[in-house]
Amino acid sequence: MRLEVAQRSAALIAAGVPHVRATVVRAEHPTSVHAGDAAVVHADGRIEGFVGGTCAESSVQVHARAALASGEPLLLRILPGVEATTTEHGAVTVSNPCLSGGAVEIFLEPLAPPARLLVVGDTPIATALAGFAEPLGFAVETVAGGDVEPRSDDAGLVVASHGRGEEAALSAALRAGVPYVALVASRRRGTEVLESLDVDAADRVSVPAGLDIGARTAPEIALSILAELISLRREPPVDVAEGVAATGDTPEPGTAVDPVCGMTVLRSDTTISADVDGQTSWFCCAGCRDTYLADRAS
Repeated sequence: MRLEVAQRSAALIAAGVPHVRATVVRAEHPTSVHAGDAAVVHADGRIEGFVGGTCAESSVQVHARAALASGEPLLLRILPGVEATTTEHGAVTVSNPCLSGGAVEIFLEPLAPPARLLVVGDTPIATALAGFAEPLGFAVETVAGGDVEPRSDDAGLVVASHGRGEEAALSAALRAGVPYVALVASRRRGTEVLESLDVDAADRVSVPAGLDIGARTAPEIALSILAELISLRREPPVDVAEGVAATGDTPEPGTAVDPVCGMTVLRSDTTISADVDGQTSWFCCAGCRDTYLADRAS
């Protein structure tokens, strides 16, 4: 199984598909898993491989999603009898009320292709951006004009073309939902460009591009832009920042609390659910769903 998971993960990496490789690093009896068991966890929660029963899988799905969003590896401890979820740097401990006994520790390693950075222009600043960004792990695509096809999963789009194709590139990036959009221009000219766009650009475009570090030369300006981009990417998504540490009855966005056992589970097509009186409930396993439906029917 370990070899099959490694081969599957390698194929997904080659295809540019983001996923998490989950590996059991410790298993305390009685458990159904052993150290070395592994699985691939997809962004939608699908699991290929084996890292525990359905209840353990629910915790793996939730925290694999968080690891994939943050890009940081995570040690997941699933322990019986823990009263609340606790977090520390690089690790999270969760209670699994469905676990029959023992404890399981699973290392979650997010694997994703390099994020694309679109650089519009063939100016010295654009050249410096491309040169600096690649060693930082970005997949740089340089476009001379404004004919670009940005995607929402791009790291960012920077227009450094000195007036050539600016409006078209910026509008396309804003429509696509690119998280970081920047324009190399003076504040005055940048304002004029943004006002000419056919989409709302208020507070969505960094102009003048980059952090204010007193940059003057093309390499310095490129450095300030990449510093701003990296600082933005280091901020965890709101649902991840709030969700991993969430406790009690309030689940993080994209998840739900199993009404029977109290576990946090993903709200996805791969999670067991039931619709009763127009309300959807989500469950860690079929047993909890059946218990819930039987209680509602009685």
